[in-house]
Amino acid sequence: MNLWLGEILVTDALGETWQQQARVAALADKLRAKAFGIVPENVDEVIEKRSQLLKSVFPAFSQFCQTTLQIEPKEMLQVLWDLWLPLGIKLASQRQQLKRPLIQGILGGQGTGKTTMSKILSLILNQLGYRTLSLSLDDLYKTYSDRLVLTQQDPRLIWRGPPGTHDVDLGLDVLDKIRQSQNSVMVPRFDKSAYRGAGDRTNPEMITGVDIVLFEGWFVGVRPINADIFDTAPPPIITDEDRAFARDMNRRLHDYLPLWERLDSLILLYPTDYRCSLEWRKQAEQQMIAAGKSGMSNSEIEQFVNYFWRSLHPELFIKPLVKDATVVDLVIEIHTDRSFGEVYCDRT
Repeated sequence: MNLWLGEILVTDALGETWQQQARVAALADKLRAKAFGIVPENVDEVIEKRSQLLKSVFPAFSQFCQTTLQIEPKEMLQVLWDLWLPLGIKLASQRQQLKRPLIQGILGGQGTGKTTMSKILSLILNQLGYRTLSLSLDDLYKTYSDRLVLTQQDPRLIWRGPPGTHDVDLGLDVLDKIRQSQNSVMVPRFDKSAYRGAGDRTNPEMITGVDIVLFEGWFVGVRPINADIFDTAPPPIITDEDRAFARDMNRRLHDYLPLWERLDSLILLYPTDYRCSLEWRKQAEQQMIAAGKSGMSNSEIEQFVNYFWRSLHPELFIKPLVKDATVVDLVIEIHTDRSFGEVYCDRT
């Protein structure tokens, strides 16, 4: 953590030495500076605005780190300053320009931190005077009974998650009502623990006055690709049956395109190695077991993760989006140790 960050929290104004260090740091990463609109002409204004926001959000952020993440706030202070605060300010600015609720998509695979980022952005946006709604693609799952019927129709859909297991019309109804600034909107919620982990809808949530929707999911914004690509797909798409399944999931993605059209912007949380999600999932399950909860064995986890890779392989569906500025507005790279790497709109 840079010393001047601690200085911001305890003083009303940065001294010139600290100010200069903050100025240099803000401009040093050219891709990140470009992504957040930081230039030499406005860098002092950016630092001042971010400093004030840091002070106001830090008590809530500190509590979140200690109670939810169970880590010391100072360990996350640099990420808060470099990434989450400027991202929150960016979303607030987009909402202001739209003059209607902003639908912000967040695309990220298992373990990329979608939920954590949504919660922290909500804290920041609340300090900026904006009411947020966190909506997961999981909240749009079809009911348990509907998914039983679906499994009978297609026995390959052994788990919820892939394209076809969601109620797209329900999602369209919710997002359209919010975009139209309807005062009260009924938002679906999903209980993953119901029916011994199969999951089912639970009581919906009535929300009012939403300014910004943070709509996250493992394939939010993902588009269908050329079916010929599956002829030479990477593992675990190996057999003819695997390729047929992948092609069918690709076709089902077309049903989701109207939902993606409601997005005003899309952030991609991009692991530099997609295989990290397998290790991250194993770590999460081991932590659950250590805490006395039930969890999957390593072989069960591998079977589970491979199932999702067969349906929408990250190398085929996610990697191309990194360079597609027409679809993705911001890329946040994630290293194998879960630290954040480059942040950019585009690399040009």
